[in-house]
Amino acid sequence: MTSNQLDKKSEAWSALFSEPMSELVKRYTSSVFFDKRMWRADIAGSLAHAQMLSAQGIIGANDLAAIQKGMAQITEEIESERFEWKLDLEDVHLNIEARLTQLVGDAGKRLHTGRSRNDQVATDVRLWLREEIDTLAPLLRQMQMALIEVADQNVDTILPGFTHMQVAQPVSFAHHLLAYVEMFSRDEHRLADVRKRVNHLPLGAAALAGTSYPLDREMVAKSLGFDGVCQNSLDAVSDRDFAIEFSSFASITMMHVSRLAEEIVLWMSQNFSFIDLADRYCTGSSIMPQKRNPDVAELARGKSGRVVGHLMGLLTLMKGQPLTYNKDNQEDKEPLFDTVDTVRDTLRIMSEMVGGITVKKDAMERAALKGYATATDLADYLVKKGLPFRDAHEVVAHAVKSAIHLGRDLSELPLESLQAFNASIGQDVFEVLTLRGSLNARNVLGGTAPAQVRAQLARHRARLS
Repeated sequence: MTSNQLDKKSEAWSALFSEPMSELVKRYTSSVFFDKRMWRADIAGSLAHAQMLSAQGIIGANDLAAIQKGMAQITEEIESERFEWKLDLEDVHLNIEARLTQLVGDAGKRLHTGRSRNDQVATDVRLWLREEIDTLAPLLRQMQMALIEVADQNVDTILPGFTHMQVAQPVSFAHHLLAYVEMFSRDEHRLADVRKRVNHLPLGAAALAGTSYPLDREMVAKSLGFDGVCQNSLDAVSDRDFAIEFSSFASITMMHVSRLAEEIVLWMSQNFSFIDLADRYCTGSSIMPQKRNPDVAELARGKSGRVVGHLMGLLTLMKGQPLTYNKDNQEDKEPLFDTVDTVRDTLRIMSEMVGGITVKKDAMERAALKGYATATDLADYLVKKGLPFRDAHEVVAHAVKSAIHLGRDLSELPLESLQAFNASIGQDVFEVLTLRGSLNARNVLGGTAPAQVRAQLARHRARLS
């Protein structure tokens, strides 16, 4: 039998048709050149299925041995890039099955007993995604550690905290960075939660209704490290919630990355000049020789839209599908693959870039002095003197208005000027009006006081160790 005849016979549905598929339809419906990345998952699933078929007496021990030997050779061929991926064979599954049959004959044909490509592909995607999740989890921790290392050196560095992009109150720069550690920590927990729902076995659902063969699905699940089996055969082959949920995690993570990237872009600009980035994370201009552009941060910000777009695409892909499997689901793989690649690469480069940040402490502190950042501290001071907060708020508003008119900070106003706004103000007010005094005053759990920030740093280090 020729190779072409083998290829033709590998199309399990071909005997029904009276004419060959057109070349255009082959190219349009083929997925092999992007889904071949799942080959390890496909072989692992097939070997577990074969072992179960043998244990259940559905295929013989000789068939199992032949399948195992053939799959070992196919693995070596793919790893050494000698495997010929064929468009005519449509996808990763048929390519591997055809080669197996070519190598071991009828044993290769018996492998598909009790399964369909519908439950096979659903299993492969889950196996592949589970492995990718396990590579992403350490990258999220690496991102957190990079932020923690910079934070650890900047507990006492004063940064203007913003609301509405207006200077609001002074904060520790470390405290600001730890806000992102909290975000990425939540992402880590979300990813672990997603993994639980990814890790269920569809195999055994066959095309949609289960199979008449006495399969031991739990045996296959245990062999492949799944936590359990999908309980409804219709849902097993048509469910892509796990891919959507992973894409949701990815979109939230990339949103957090984008927020950090946006701040890095702002902080590096001459208008802020709060930080500097290592040259290896910047690019120049083709026309302006003075430029150092934070292209890595800008691209990370841009790639967040790409990942969110994939989430919207997957939701739209599934929203109109009746039960059960439809060819539409072939379109789940490219966005999922690209989402994984984008998140992985972005986390790697962002954590490296954060580790190379140079902090310009003096510039940060000067900026914090520009926006009357201790105004709330003066209001709190007056409340402690017995004034209701709303009245204190109004008094301080008048004081700030006067300071703006004079072109001075509140701490630069003479005591008698401050006392003109409220007689209870004493000499001790100047301790309150300093940036560092403001920081130290917020010594409450979750606050920006250096003592609290150090406690949070210790908590995060213990959690990540």
